[in-house]
Amino acid sequence: MPDLLRHPGPPRPVPHVDAPRALDPRFAAVVAHGARLVSLYDQATFSEGPVWWPARQMLVWSDVEGRRVLGWREDGGVEVVVDATPFINGHTIDRDGALVHCEHGTRRLSRTTPDGRREILVETFEGRRLNSPDDVVCSRDGALWFTDPSYGLVLPKQGTLAAPDLDHRSLYRFDPASGRAERMADFEQPNGLAFTPDEAILYVSDTSRSLDGDRHTIFAFDVADGPRLTNRRVFIAVEPGIPDGLRTDSRGWIWTSSGAGVQVFSPEGHRLGLIPTPQVCSNLCFSPDERRLFITSKAHLYALDLVVAG
Repeated sequence: MPDLLRHPGPPRPVPHVDAPRALDPRFAAVVAHGARLVSLYDQATFSEGPVWWPARQMLVWSDVEGRRVLGWREDGGVEVVVDATPFINGHTIDRDGALVHCEHGTRRLSRTTPDGRREILVETFEGRRLNSPDDVVCSRDGALWFTDPSYGLVLPKQGTLAAPDLDHRSLYRFDPASGRAERMADFEQPNGLAFTPDEAILYVSDTSRSLDGDRHTIFAFDVADGPRLTNRRVFIAVEPGIPDGLRTDSRGWIWTSSGAGVQVFSPEGHRLGLIPTPQVCSNLCFSPDERRLFITSKAHLYALDLVVAG
């Protein structure tokens, strides 16, 4: 039997939070008037990395500092999926239906199969250990694209203090079939990432902190045959806070975390709306039918019902 943290039951309304704000009529058609956040769980330490896991029919997310991967079921129950983790952060689902983890503490990608087996995927680049993989997506060809900042090397609550082996912080493409990791682009501190629905564009956030000020930028790349990344450009600078985690929907809209909550942008970079959260939002994802938005925010897993795309 799973270690049950919350018994089945209805979600709880979130008091004292502003309603979503539409800055464009298109947003108002997706986030219905009167839509309100509900709390699905509120006992985590630092929530991150949400993803829907079809094989288990649950929303899975990380309690990074609590060192657990948690799962929310549609009946409202919450259970421990992976316990005593090495500071797991971001997640995706691979082409085999397994849950892929970014491990800060062990500085690698791993995966958990639907039947519960754990497997190591990649932990080095050109013979040197990775920094601390943070977020990951799976492209249609089965490749795993992941960001590798140094946060897990400098934040003792989210990793293991160590000097980096690499002199760069990069975006990688890992091919599970060949076992080869390819360095695709360098950043100050790469973080969230997401493809457009047709995978013609890849968005990657850079969230570094320096004496010159905080970087809170989402970059866009064209994805060419090969694949190769071309035409690097600034898509948007997110304020307040940072674009820690981001997703795209079937419309091609970009939904990103920020200090104010979830901000939503059109592919042209127009700000469409805001979904305020009581605490700083760290990441987000959708249900498979895009009828529900899941949001991680410190101790909480929130949800907001959406109007399905027509």
